[in-house]
Amino acid sequence: MYKAPLIVQTSPAKRHIGTTRLDQGQKMDVIVINGGKALEGTVAVSGAKNAALPLLFASLLAEGEHTFHNVPRLKDIDSTELLLNHLNCATRRVGNQLKVTVNRPDSFVAPYDIVRKMRASILCLGPLLARYGKAKVSLPGGCAIGSRPINMHIEPLLQLGAKIEIENGYVIAQTGKLVGDRIVFEKVTVGGTENIMMAATLARGTTVLENAAMEPEIADLAHCLRNMGARIEGEGSSVISIEGVDELHPCEHGVIPDRIEAGTLLISGAITGGDVRVEQCVPGDIQTLIMKMRESGFDLETGEDWVRVKPCDHWTAVDIDTAPHPGFPTDLQAQFMALMTQASGTSVITEQIFENRFMHVQELVRMGANITQKSQVAVVHGNPGELGGAPVMATDLRASACLVLAGLAATGKTVVNRIYHLDRGYDHLEKKLQGLGARIERHPEAHI
Repeated sequence: MYKAPLIVQTSPAKRHIGTTRLDQGQKMDVIVINGGKALEGTVAVSGAKNAALPLLFASLLAEGEHTFHNVPRLKDIDSTELLLNHLNCATRRVGNQLKVTVNRPDSFVAPYDIVRKMRASILCLGPLLARYGKAKVSLPGGCAIGSRPINMHIEPLLQLGAKIEIENGYVIAQTGKLVGDRIVFEKVTVGGTENIMMAATLARGTTVLENAAMEPEIADLAHCLRNMGARIEGEGSSVISIEGVDELHPCEHGVIPDRIEAGTLLISGAITGGDVRVEQCVPGDIQTLIMKMRESGFDLETGEDWVRVKPCDHWTAVDIDTAPHPGFPTDLQAQFMALMTQASGTSVITEQIFENRFMHVQELVRMGANITQKSQVAVVHGNPGELGGAPVMATDLRASACLVLAGLAATGKTVVNRIYHLDRGYDHLEKKLQGLGARIERHPEAHI
């Protein structure tokens, strides 16, 4: 890897505007569930975490005031605000609207203390490099669900003309003017696609991304960048073309609904034998989940922006293999596994995306599930009605949701610890489940 010296300004950030929930004691909360109650009613989906994060970082490409609607209240959004504030942006939230006023940064450093909380922080690298020609970004943290190498962010930037070195835990990058090129991703990468899309908007000439990610969040980012004046074609396919422009301008944009939250809420109705209608969602974005649930025996109705799961007291085991969109989402694998613990028969769940995303298995086993795991495959022997409440530990964001769902179906009391993972990606999930009749509450750990 080519190394070049880089001088960066490291003066402290002058503004941290806007309130956040970071480090305010919520990490000591637990969720307590008294299960066995069928959920009923209607629930609305919040904006998508995985769409909002790249959109907020995209604002760095154009100075001025950006307005984003349907922004969920999440710890990862708080972390993003904190990093934007550090980069001299002012943020202001009114309800589900978030305004970001972008100013030239005093410092081009994304420090470890902020980045360690959220892997998506690496998404500031492309915009900073494209807009200002320099960036120093800490190697990212986030959920420990497996290796997510950043080489698929760095190597394409090198192709576009950046000079990059990794030193003392930081990615240090500089460039004059990025120059468009043909980028072929070795494997499908959502974050890598997003970072290079953003960087290429201000590059000289045309950049073509091949084997690009096709997730709905990629399309949402493309729509936002076009609103800012970018020239992008092909989003939603595996080939995306970006013709660079000289400058972009601020925009107003609405975040798409969170398909993973929609799927989680749909499974909450299914696993309890309930009747739940999930609204303000895009059914097409969770089509593989809907298909697998129908194959299992559930009766689902869909409309333009809603999905309803009807009561079912017997469902059969089905197999799933996670895959990039439009395949079965890895972010719904844990929740679907909880559903399969209550199915009749044996299901085989194969995790193709992350090598360490079965940490919820042992916690489900603590609750009475019969699961055998070997490497990337989990064999779930369905045992309807046999889950029992227990104290369990959330190990990552989606594992947290899995354990909440299992607790809803279990007999007795389940206490889910480390729910700060849950708060990273779900907008007050326990309140939405309460609205459906779930006996679920958040408590400080010391009160349990």
